[in-house]
Amino acid sequence: MVSGWSPILYESHQVSDQVEISVISPVYRAENLVDKLVERIVASVSRITPDYELILVEDCGPDNSWEKIKANCARNPQVKGIKLSKNSGQQHAIQAGLDASRGKYIITMDCDLQDRPEEIEKLLNKSKEGYEIVVASRKNRKDPFLKKLFSRLFYTTLSYLSETKQDRSVANFVCYQRKAVDAMAMIRDHNRYYPMLQQLIGFNYAKVEIEHAEREDGKSSYSFSKRLRLAMDTILTFSDKPLRLTVKFGILLSFLSICVAIVMVVLYFFRDVKVEGWASLALLISFLSGAIISVLGMVGLYVGRTFESVKQRPTYIVQESIN
Repeated sequence: MVSGWSPILYESHQVSDQVEISVISPVYRAENLVDKLVERIVASVSRITPDYELILVEDCGPDNSWEKIKANCARNPQVKGIKLSKNSGQQHAIQAGLDASRGKYIITMDCDLQDRPEEIEKLLNKSKEGYEIVVASRKNRKDPFLKKLFSRLFYTTLSYLSETKQDRSVANFVCYQRKAVDAMAMIRDHNRYYPMLQQLIGFNYAKVEIEHAEREDGKSSYSFSKRLRLAMDTILTFSDKPLRLTVKFGILLSFLSICVAIVMVVLYFFRDVKVEGWASLALLISFLSGAIISVLGMVGLYVGRTFESVKQRPTYIVQESIN
C-alpha cells in the first residue's frame, strides 16, 4: 500500500465506519515499551468509550517492535498495526496513522510514555468544548539538559526564520477533530512538521497543561544529526526568510565595500597613504567568493526541496498492516 494524495474537499468527510476515538503512536526502537504502551492507552481510552481504535505505526526500526505489535493486535482487534517499508521518519509515520484513522477525535502521541496516556481524557474534554486542535503543553520537562538546550535553540530559530510563534513545550501529544486532520491532508508538502501544519490550517486552537513523565526505557532515537536535519527541512519547507536574509547580506556587503573604497580614496589623496592592496585584495576576493558560494548554496537547497516536491513521490509506503 502506497500513501496517496487524493483530492480532499475543505469540508470534513464522513468516514463510513467511523469510530469515536483514534489513538496514533509512531513506534521506533521501542520493543520494551509496546506492551506497556498498549496496556495504558487501552485502559485510559476504554474508560471513556468502548468505540475506539489504537494505531501503532512501526517505522522500520532495527529491533523486534513489529513482533510485539503483532502480538498485541492478535490479542485485541481494536489494536491495529502498520509497518512501513523503510524508515520514513516520525512525522511521516504520524501521517501514515492519520491517513488510516477512522476516529471522530484523533489523538497522536509518542511511544516513549513521557506523554502519559492517562492525560488523553483531559485533551478530549477540552476538544469537546469546541476546539478542533488541542495540544498538550508539557510542564517540568523530564529531558536531559542538552536536549532541552537544543530544543530551545531549535524553536527560537524556527520562530525567527518562519516568522511564527513556536512553543517548545508542545510536541506530538495532540487531539484533533476530524475536520482538522482532513485540512492537514490537503497540504501536500513533502516534508511534514505537524506543529507548523497546525498553525497553517487555522481552526480553534487550545493548550492543556500536562505533567511530563520520565522516559520509561532506553534513550531518544533522535540523534543530534537527525534533529539538525529536521530543523533544516522544516525551515526550508515553511519559510523563505533565509533567502531574504541573503539579499540583506548582499546589500550590506555592497554598502561596506563602498565605505571602504571612500576611505581608501581619502587616505590616498589627503594623507599620502599608499595602499599596496595585494593582501587586502586577496582577502576581499576570498571573502566575496565565499559569500557568493553561500548564497548559491542557499538557493540550491530551495531548488532541491522544490525538485523533491514536484516528483510527488509517496512520503511513506506500507509494507504490512494488521486489523
